[in-house]
Amino acid sequence: MTGREYPDRPWVGIGCVVFRGEQVLLVRRGKPPRLGQWSLPGGAQHVGERAEEAARRELHEEAGIEVGRMALAIVVDAISRDAEGRALYHYTIIDFAAEWIAGEARAGDDVSEVAWALPAELDSYALTPETHRAIAAARQALGV
Repeated sequence: MTGREYPDRPWVGIGCVVFRGEQVLLVRRGKPPRLGQWSLPGGAQHVGERAEEAARRELHEEAGIEVGRMALAIVVDAISRDAEGRALYHYTIIDFAAEWIAGEARAGDDVSEVAWALPAELDSYALTPETHRAIAAARQALGV
């Protein structure tokens, strides 16, 4: 199989943890997997596209923003299983850390909503443990 559901290999996903001061950019997923859940902006890397290029493209498509320098924050596996325990989705996600430099964040492409969240507000977004780990790793990578 070559589709995203029940894949024969993991898909490479690219994510970006973007900071604007103490705030971090979150997006509400507009499509599966994790439809309706809050997460970090990102998506699948295209063939022939460098990982950082993919991160910048996804930020522009999903939130309409631009960032400065990027640093590797963390690599995580996002695996969703069906009722029988088979891997329904499997993404190996490369998360970059970056600081916002331009653009008014707005929902676009695969996103239904965007938010800039302060650290004290993160629990209200029901983020996955992996997302919390990525945000912490990104803060450390950038020293923010």
